[in-house]
Parts: sequence; structure tokens; C-alpha cells
Amino acid sequence: MNEILGYLGWALMLGLAGVGSSYGTTIAGNAAEGALKKNKDKSSSYMILSALPATQGLYGFVAFLMWRGKDFAEQGALCFGVGLAVGLVCLFSGIRQGQVCANGISSIAAGHDVQTNTMIYAALPEFYAILALVGALMV
Repeated sequence: MNEILGYLGWALMLGLAGVGSSYGTTIAGNAAEGALKKNKDKSSSYMILSALPATQGLYGFVAFLMWRGKDFAEQGALCFGVGLAVGLVCLFSGIRQGQVCANGISSIAAGHDVQTNTMIYAALPEFYAILALVGALMV
């Protein structure tokens, strides 16, 4: 049973982080698609902001790789807890970062110069995904 928990946590670490990035990039990408209709000249700004939520999936993948050698039979409950924690933090931070980026994209399309500010605001939910990754690597 302990081993099953370990593998489940390992899968959640990667899976939830990937889902968060998928949702976040889709939210921002949808905003970018709409913004292109208003202002095509800013497409590179839209693309940069749309890509930012992809990092949570990378953090989940790095944690997944770093936990590859763990003994799930002996540390299954620990692996489950860490995997669930990393997965959930990356899931929600990816989604919320996508929402921040979508708002920035809409503002850029409306003619406001907010790319730098949006990137700073987008770094705030990202910070917690980084903390989750660091925490997973320290256990």
C-alpha cells in the first residue's frame, strides 16, 4: 500500500503541474488570440506572456525527475504528500498566472504599455511554484 501511495504522489506531482500549465497557457493564449484582432503589432508581447504559465509544468517535471530514485515502498506516504503538494501548488499557480497574463495581454491590446508590469505581477504566483519545487528537492 505504501508503494502505491508513493507512485500515486509521483504521478500527481507531474500530472497536476502539467494540467496547471495547460490551463494557464490556454487562458493566456485565448486572450492573445482575441488581442490579435485588436492589435497585431504586439503579437510578440502576447506570445511571451502566453508562455509564462508553462513553467509550472517544468517545475513538476523537474521534481518528478529528482524523485525518480526514491524508495516508494519505504517512503510512500512521504512521496504522496510531497507529490500532492507540488502538484496542487503548480496547478493553481499556473492557472492564476495565466489569468494575470491574460489581463496583461488585454491591456496591451488596448494600447497600454504594461508588459513589464504584467511580467512582474505574473512572477508572484510563479514564486510559490518555485517554493514548492525547492521544498520537494529539500526533502
